[in-house]
Amino acid sequence: MAKVFVVSGPSGAGLKEILGKVLEQRQDIGYVIPVTARKMKAGEENGQGFYFYDLEGWQALKESGDLLEATEFAGNDYGTSRRLVEEQLKAGKNVLLNLEIDRAAQLKANMPEAVCVYMEPADPAILRARYESAARSPYEAPVRMEQAEKQRAKAGFCDLVIPTDEPEQAVHALNALLDEA
Repeated sequence: MAKVFVVSGPSGAGLKEILGKVLEQRQDIGYVIPVTARKMKAGEENGQGFYFYDLEGWQALKESGDLLEATEFAGNDYGTSRRLVEEQLKAGKNVLLNLEIDRAAQLKANMPEAVCVYMEPADPAILRARYESAARSPYEAPVRMEQAEKQRAKAGFCDLVIPTDEPEQAVHALNALLDEA
């Protein structure tokens, strides 16, 4: 039976690389296009990257309970549609979502059967080194470490933690979890 898997972790944890490798290796993952109430930019098409709604349509999504999670970012609304997730599940596809920790918590509250995975290096020094090497100022790395610590503190609802110190091991662990579905 297909399941929803939600992966979350701090920036710099290597999720993009790990999830990219997992998706390359699997055919059983259904892609769910996010929904948004922001205006389309030049060259964008509805259903390509996002499903776009006007504010009235967005409000209808919220009131109907279709939004498994939603957030406002830079004055625009973004979320995950229950209907779109359920379409993939009915087609026998697992759904793998990469969501920021607060969004993952919302989704878990609205879909308790979803499997939430928190991913980060087990050794905080790895994350600190990544932040320091990418920092544009001496203040950036400590701020990013503080944000990562806040995210970790919120991750108690997650069902599993997968360390990302060794990306290939994290890919293997995530694939093993998906194989159990």
